[in-house]
Amino acid sequence: MNGVRDKNFEALLAYLKESRGFDFTGYKRTSLMRRVRRRMDQVGVGDFGDYADLLQVDADEFVALFNTILINVTTFFRDRDAWDYLGNKVVPALLAERSAEEPLRLWSAGCASGEEAYSLAILMTEALGPEEFRRRVKIYATDVDGEALTQARHAAYDPSALEELPPDLVTKYFERQGDKYLFRKDLRRSVIFGRNDLVQDAPISRIDLLVCRNTLMYFNVETQAKILDRFHFALKPQGVLFLGQAEMLLHHSKLFDPVDLRLRVFRKAAAARSVLNRLVTDQPGGDRIGDVSDLGELRDLAFASGPVAQVVVTADDVVALVNHQAEQLMGVSSREVGRLLRDLELSYRPLELRGFIDQARLERRAIRIKDVEWRHRATESKWLEVDVNPLIGSDNGLLGVSIVFHDVTATRNLLDELEQANRQLEQTYGELQSTNEELETTNEELQSTNEELETTNEELQSTNEELETMNEELQSTNEELQVINETLRGRTLKLDELNIFLESILTSVKAGVVVVDKDMHVTVWNAGAEDLWGIRRDEAEGQHLLNLDIGLPMEQVRPIVGSTLADPQYTAELQLTAVNRRGRTIELRLSCGALRKPEGSAQGAILLMESLGALNQPETGD
Repeated sequence: MNGVRDKNFEALLAYLKESRGFDFTGYKRTSLMRRVRRRMDQVGVGDFGDYADLLQVDADEFVALFNTILINVTTFFRDRDAWDYLGNKVVPALLAERSAEEPLRLWSAGCASGEEAYSLAILMTEALGPEEFRRRVKIYATDVDGEALTQARHAAYDPSALEELPPDLVTKYFERQGDKYLFRKDLRRSVIFGRNDLVQDAPISRIDLLVCRNTLMYFNVETQAKILDRFHFALKPQGVLFLGQAEMLLHHSKLFDPVDLRLRVFRKAAAARSVLNRLVTDQPGGDRIGDVSDLGELRDLAFASGPVAQVVVTADDVVALVNHQAEQLMGVSSREVGRLLRDLELSYRPLELRGFIDQARLERRAIRIKDVEWRHRATESKWLEVDVNPLIGSDNGLLGVSIVFHDVTATRNLLDELEQANRQLEQTYGELQSTNEELETTNEELQSTNEELETTNEELQSTNEELETMNEELQSTNEELQVINETLRGRTLKLDELNIFLESILTSVKAGVVVVDKDMHVTVWNAGAEDLWGIRRDEAEGQHLLNLDIGLPMEQVRPIVGSTLADPQYTAELQLTAVNRRGRTIELRLSCGALRKPEGSAQGAILLMESLGALNQPETGD
């Protein structure tokens, strides 16, 4: 659902396509606009037109924008259950279907920073061994993000990227170099990276296994159909397509057959032909190199072993041919050949065939009857689609009618299960709307989408893809917050070290050191001051200097401290007579200077007090 489109936003997309060759017009507007606005907020631009002007004058902004749009969140063996199924079931089947000398071609479409492509390399090496892998396997890894491809070619990953891998695989396939892990160089040569736009560029051909996980969800329905048609053309017969958890192929069942629908593994449908295949293969035939004139027995055997139930009647309504599938499915046997169709139960059960046969004869066109329910047993019901096709001879005469019965029970049951799943998802979304009050903005989008998704499976799939995209954005944001947290932790450690260093300096100074702020409140009172005046640090700090009764003649101290706070360049030194903590009169040298800020203004004063010795005092009697 694209909704009402913003003209300025569409103009911005057109500019990106013209200036840089990136076509984002096929992306879903809701998620695409949210990610573009996120980048605009980071640079302080509020209008799409103004942001287009910024892109014209700042070439580096393109890179930041594309990194925001193309999230590139990926890990090794993402969704482990699906990869295990691929390694335990799909890959052995592919190898069994091919000779030991036949090369294997794999395609990782939307490979981002390379984790998916190297996961394929590990999977195939485990199945074949390193030597056979290097000899037979080529992995083509493509993306539209040039920066991500550069990172993928380097194959250097942080230790955190390998946390989900078993330790034995890390040891076997990666080499430690500094603070990075490098994928094995001898295996890396079989992985070929290149830029490929799935919407505009031609697909890679003759592929045995195509992996495209959580990439289709960024595109709208029309663009997905175009890309899937290209994937169908790219795959060899019986080739395998491996998609992400958010992608279903609900409307492309003619191109691909599900191998495991839950894990999103599909095979190229044998009978289907994509648009690209039709363009390539519908060419005039070459010269024949064999005689095919006397193949009557071969045709009979081919008809009898056909994969669908089929009955052929002549122009006179006589049963002429019945294949094995018709015998098993419809209960009609070869003994019925030669009898009139109207004499058989098949002519009126499971549906009245004669009217459709007469219509096909009269109109000379094929007729399909859908949703035919057939209770061929007391406890079992099947659903059929019936094709009635007139058979026209070379002289344009009617030779007979072919009746084909397609068993669509499994497909109908699957649709019923999907409808039930859709109802459960709708109920889940209703519960999320009532409980997640803190996610009001997100719920507005979900509610808007959910109201329209109640009628079709495609709209419900679109909402599921939106949630997957937001989850990857949150994961990307969480990684950014972790980096910020590490930076703050480092700064805190440095600050603690600085405080300890300063405390060591103050403790090492034997003279009394007192620091006051601009209001003459004590902020620093070192051990020398404690020893000189007999007042502890916790008792002095925070007190006004002039209010401390410590035996210091404050009438002489006040003027020089005031002058220092008024003039940062002012310094003073004088000798005073004071009474120390033991009650003895001492001679004291006091130095006073400003505590200056980096720009030069005074934020307090520093007083350095040094005892010059006790004065001689007369002894007093009792």
